[in-house]
Amino acid sequence: MDYFDVIARRRSIRAFKDQPVEAEKSWKILEALNRAPSAGNLQAYEVYLVCDAKHKLALVEASGGQEFLAQAPLVLVFCAHPDRSAEKYGKRGMELYCIQDASIACAFAMLAATALGLSTVWVGAFDEEAVRQIIEAPQAHRPVAMLPVGYPSEVPEGGSRRSLTDLVQQV
Repeated sequence: MDYFDVIARRRSIRAFKDQPVEAEKSWKILEALNRAPSAGNLQAYEVYLVCDAKHKLALVEASGGQEFLAQAPLVLVFCAHPDRSAEKYGKRGMELYCIQDASIACAFAMLAATALGLSTVWVGAFDEEAVRQIIEAPQAHRPVAMLPVGYPSEVPEGGSRRSLTDLVQQV
């Protein structure tokens, strides 16, 4: 699939088929997120792979009842690793760059999943401490986003977007 087709096809999907994601597709998504750019090439983030029902149900609770997390066969939890970035960039690395790194990696995973015929939705509404405990991450890892991945059971039409003249400000 052409890159611009991937971007045009990507949708936020909140309903998944009861169909596992093939190991080779999962691996390709992981390889893609590993290629994401990061500040100083430090990759100041960690990715937790959640596949079992018990942990996914706990993530549903930690996210205020977002049931689709339990439907998806796979949930990737992206955590910023502030200490890793702070070593080189100090306070700005700790407060910003590591979060940007995790976010860019998540975006790469979303686009890779789309290119492979899978669907995702960015989940940012959750209790950070609860998610950290569920995935058994150390205190130093800050959950930034969860990305359920699977085959869509529905594909909505594309939503409206701001016009470029409204979005882009020339200086």
